[in-house]
This record gives sequence, C-alpha cells and structure tokens, in this order.
Amino acid sequence: MAITIEAGWELIENTNTVIQRYREATASLGYRGDTVLNSLGDIMCCGIGFMIARKLGWRRSLLVFIATEAVLLIWIRDSLLLEILMLVHPVNAIKVWQMGQ
Repeated sequence: MAITIEAGWELIENTNTVIQRYREATASLGYRGDTVLNSLGDIMCCGIGFMIARKLGWRRSLLVFIATEAVLLIWIRDSLLLEILMLVHPVNAIKVWQMGQ
C-alpha cells in the first residue's frame, strides 16, 4: 500500500500543475519535474524505508524521522515537512532562508 501511494505521488508530482506550484511556492525556481530514474529511486527508497520502519517499530521510526528532518534542515535547508508546508501554505521568510538570502 505504501509503495502504491508513493507511486501515485510520483505521478502527481510530475504533472504540470505541481511542477508550476513548486516553481512558484518553493525555492525550487528551476524545477522541471523528476526523471523516470529519480521517480523509480524514490519508490524504491519508500519500500526500503517502509521495511526499516517495520523492523524499528513506530517509536524508533518516529525518532529516526525527526532526526532526519533536523539534519536535512541544518544541512540543505530542506526537508519533507518543509516541502509540504511550502506547497500547501508558502511562507516567504522560509523561501528566503532556503535560498540563503
């Protein structure tokens, strides 16, 4: 089920509407969509992540998720939760911070 949802998101993510939204609302100004190889890699990583989370249990998986989000925010000024926020409700201050200005 997780892989089906991820594959569905990959299809939606590469529609013109979502690509344009990324360009307008996030720091991804030149975003042109994912390559097929990137989308397949995302789907594969989803499956691997799901198997790891199943082994770890929900508490440890949540800790790993929080730690990953924190590292990504510090390292590349981006994360899953930040991308969702910026797609749903863009915050200009975050966009400026992401662009390093």
